[in-house]
Amino acid sequence: MLTVEDIMEILPHRYPMLMIDRIIECEDRKIVGIKNVTANEPYFQGHFPGTPVMPGVLQLEAMAQTGGVLLLRLLPEHQRGLTYFMSIDKAKFRKIVKPGDQLRIEVEITSRRSKAAKFAARMLVDGDVVSQAELMCMVDGGEQPQ
Repeated sequence: MLTVEDIMEILPHRYPMLMIDRIIECEDRKIVGIKNVTANEPYFQGHFPGTPVMPGVLQLEAMAQTGGVLLLRLLPEHQRGLTYFMSIDKAKFRKIVKPGDQLRIEVEITSRRSKAAKFAARMLVDGDVVSQAELMCMVDGGEQPQ
């Protein structure tokens, strides 16, 4: 549905921090993104040499970016800005993510106020959940959640 070029028109992130390669589904409250994990990712040089593992914090970032695409698409053009993390709850890492994996990133809005939203997010590889979390993000200049 959205290519990496389309995503870069919505998000300000660029390599090496753009953590999603495409969006394959996007509805009012749910979005599904794809991240192809390659051996060329810069973090694999040090995490860990000889046994490359995608850091959990970058998995959370990929979930947040996917949720950010959804939130920004729901806002009128003149209200869009940068999205920022507000909270991360119930983060769980169930399996190792390694080069060659294709991550399916599923994010659903569980509540929303103006320019802030809570999301339930999970990442899957070959149908198995590898990580999950509850996230909250806001768009800069938006109303503060109560």
